[in-house]
Amino acid sequence: MPSLNDADLPFPPSAVVAGKGSTWRDWQVMPGKARGVSLKSFKTDAKPFSGGNKAADQEAVAALSAELDELQNLFYADRRFKLLVVLQGTDTSGKDGTVRGVFARTSPLGVHTVGWKAPTEPERERDYLWRIHQKVPAAGEITVFNRSHYEDVLVPTVNGWITPEQTQRRYEHIKDFERLLAETGTVILKFMLHIGKDEQRERLQERVDDPTKHWKFSLGDLEVRKQWDDYQAAYEALLNATSTPWAPWTVVPSDSKTHRNLMIATVVRDTLKALKLRYPPENPALSKLRIA
Repeated sequence: MPSLNDADLPFPPSAVVAGKGSTWRDWQVMPGKARGVSLKSFKTDAKPFSGGNKAADQEAVAALSAELDELQNLFYADRRFKLLVVLQGTDTSGKDGTVRGVFARTSPLGVHTVGWKAPTEPERERDYLWRIHQKVPAAGEITVFNRSHYEDVLVPTVNGWITPEQTQRRYEHIKDFERLLAETGTVILKFMLHIGKDEQRERLQERVDDPTKHWKFSLGDLEVRKQWDDYQAAYEALLNATSTPWAPWTVVPSDSKTHRNLMIATVVRDTLKALKLRYPPENPALSKLRIA
């Protein structure tokens, strides 16, 4: 199969769906604003995609998950595109829960999840995007990043391991990297799961109180929580610096787990439908074939 290039596809593929629908657009960080956007302007307890009834919202998520399975099959058969879904957020924001709630019914043949942790020693010996590039989706695949390359402009920046100038350079590296992906057929959906500080406290306490959730908790989580304001500032800076026409950020209010899943499932569904996917042409040699 020949490699895809920008002559084969609308450029950038992400622009085909970016900003579709007023509700989605209201929660996107639109590139080019002179003063940028404030993360505080996005309310963590908002429910813009909700119908107002939790049970109905849960049913809608289940229906969307089933619909995504059908669309994923068509996406895999079409094979003109790749889809990269980036889930980024603070501890307890619901990255694992999103994977379970939104993609639970999709086939593992066409949907893959990559959970990013601290780089290994061999990975540190290379550029920080080296390991990321190896895991991006192939033609017809949907890949979900649980955390992502954006950890490399969050953790080092907050902890002072790199200078402000190095942070800015990394922003430019990432934008160029994502542009390369977009120009070669990858649709990029970046979701920042946005929760409030009080909501995080409750979720961390739940992990402490429930023995079956102790494996999710680390004392290091409390040290990171002390840096809450620094991380909020770092997130705001990266949202403004790396939201591009080919890979815009969508902020997802995530105090409600059900609404978080509903919003992301809706956006992914709308994205796949906007691509006007199609099955390959029929093979005329099969029209008269009869299986003995």
